[in-house]
Order: sequence, then C-alpha cells, then structure tokens
Amino acid sequence: MDDKVLLAFFLTVLAGLATGIGSAIAFFVKDKSVRLLTFAMGFAAGVMLYVSFVEILPHSIEELVAYYDDNERLGTTYGVLAFFVGMLLVGIIDKIIPHAENPHEFAIQEPGKPPVQQPEKLMRIGVLTALALALHNFPEGMATFVTALDDPQLGTTIAIAIAIHNIPEGIAVSMPIYFATGNRFQAFKYSFLSGVVEPLGAVVGYWVLYPYMTPNVMGLLLAGVAGIMVFISLDQLLPAAEEYGEHHLSIYGVVLGMIVMAGSLILML
Repeated sequence: MDDKVLLAFFLTVLAGLATGIGSAIAFFVKDKSVRLLTFAMGFAAGVMLYVSFVEILPHSIEELVAYYDDNERLGTTYGVLAFFVGMLLVGIIDKIIPHAENPHEFAIQEPGKPPVQQPEKLMRIGVLTALALALHNFPEGMATFVTALDDPQLGTTIAIAIAIHNIPEGIAVSMPIYFATGNRFQAFKYSFLSGVVEPLGAVVGYWVLYPYMTPNVMGLLLAGVAGIMVFISLDQLLPAAEEYGEHHLSIYGVVLGMIVMAGSLILML
C-alpha cells in the first residue's frame, strides 16, 4: 500500500473519529437535568434537519440531475422519491423494533417538578440517531478517501471540515443514550461507533462498492439518508423534547444546532 493510500485512509479516520469529541460530552455532564436534555434533543434535531435539507438532499439531487443529462425534472423527481423512501424505511424499522425494557429505570427530575421516567424512549431515539448518522457517514467516508487519493491537499481540507461538523453529530447520539441509561461509557460507545463507520466506508466503499457506485446510486442513497434523518428529527427528537415542557429551550437548541452545522459546512467551501 503506497503512501498516498495511507494518507487518504488516515485523513478519513481522523474525520470519522472526531465524532468521539462530541461523544465525550456525556463524560462531563454532572446531572440529568430536564432542561439540559430538552436543549440537547433540540440541538440534535437542528443538526440533522439542517444538514439534511441544506447539504445532503440538494447535493443528491444535483448528482441525479447531472447523471440524467441535466434533466432537472427527472433528477429532482428521483431525489424526492428516494427522500420519502428513506422516511418510509425508518418508519417501518421503528415499528418493527420492539420497545426496549430497562430494568434499571431511573427518574430524570428537575427541582420542583415531578420525575420523568422514559428511558426506553430516549434509548430508541439515541440508537436510531446513531443508525442514521452511520448511514450518512458511510458515503461521506468513501468520498473523503477518494478525494484525498486524487488530491491530498483538497482531501485534507475536506477531512478537517468533516471532522468539525462530526462533533455535533457525536453530541446528537450520546446525550439521549446517556439520559436513558445513566451510563457515560455506553453513551460514548454508541456515538463513537457511528463515527467509526466513516473509515469503514472508506475501506469497503473503495475496495468493494466504488466500482459500482455511480452518481445515480450515490445520489439515491444520499437522498434516502436525508429522509431518514428528517424523519427521526420530526418523529423522535422534537416530540420527545416537547414532552418535558420546555418548548422554547428545545427551539433554542434547534437554532444553535443549525448554526453550528452551518458554520462547519461553510468551512467546507
């Protein structure tokens, strides 16, 4: 394996493992405040909604339009269909997966308010978020690797930008799981694993899938991932945040999540 391939793989690993920085936030949380949970859920939703609508879906439609000889109607139609198929897929998965039963259920309590006991719901949210981000990180890792292989300087720039925007993604996974289990290491593990998929995407994507990964297939996959992330945000994250009675705080989290993700995407330009 030559130095160029090793550098490309190293940059992809660097970008993916940056998720661990966001994952580690759980280690610094001292209590299980309802207000903190509400804000974190809103933040996660903001990250996922912004990156889906501003980055992933437009990029996928652009790929599809170009593939179909600049036929905007055809490319957009396929992109939109794949987007809703992604939403349908995660909706079906959510129905099929049995609700987890946690024998060590604890109460999340805000001073002066009754306890809230819904760890199984938070755990499902965290796991689904990890799945969605893993699906997103897989083609992202392949793209980083291939770009770095072709142009190491451009690949380095992309890897650094992706690493920065992977940090809030790590937070999006670790916080619901930490509040569900009270286990900091478990929260870190799930979140960290969603980032490890990125270098895995580089290896599998380049050696196995890359020869078959046409712009058409990549565009459809990305649109489907965007649909998955939007569905989780609307069906899981935001409703759960609302249940804790901190509407404005969850919206502040959404806005901040969007701002952080927007800033990271600007660095990628």
